[in-house]
Amino acid sequence: MFRETGPAEVPGHSHPVWKLVLPERGGGLLVPPGLRHSCAASSAFTAVFVDPWCTGMPPGGRVSHVDARSVRRLLDALGEDMDLVALRGELSTVLGPAPTVDPRIAHALRECGRADRLDGLAARVGLSPSRLRALAREAAGIPLSRLRQWRRLRWAVRLLPHKPTAEVAALAGFADQAHLTRTARRLVGRTPGSLRPQRPQSPCR
Repeated sequence: MFRETGPAEVPGHSHPVWKLVLPERGGGLLVPPGLRHSCAASSAFTAVFVDPWCTGMPPGGRVSHVDARSVRRLLDALGEDMDLVALRGELSTVLGPAPTVDPRIAHALRECGRADRLDGLAARVGLSPSRLRALAREAAGIPLSRLRQWRRLRWAVRLLPHKPTAEVAALAGFADQAHLTRTARRLVGRTPGSLRPQRPQSPCR
């Protein structure tokens, strides 16, 4: 999640998760996973990223409108303290309730960014690598390899306030600082340094 306090433009990118764009006034937007798009806003807004297995929304489709009343409910839940736990309770009004996910797959989806090798992760949850990839794709609608990049980027963003960028890149599993920067630009259209972490939690863990 991040907040912009004024106008902003973000070049083309494609994230493997849902993105809710919540402007301070008026209606918002819901961007589905995997849709390449660019962004331009004339005023302040909040963007919230939601893992695809945390919502009842089917993957695919186009950008859709979120009515102003729903935007206000979500922003009020979030508050000035960035209370993502409170926000989680309101997300089902827009995205639908989260489906039940096999605990083995849920664990793999959470931990894929930290795993050195996906076959090792598959062994830890008692599945073959091919079966893990298939079940993860079924649960999330996105290839596990792409979700792995996303989880690593999230991890890197959390570390950035505390360590040099080159060290963060290595700790988060990127080849080097340039690899981290390329991944951030590809997935969110921004540099790692522009992604200010707000809280360590996410709307769905």
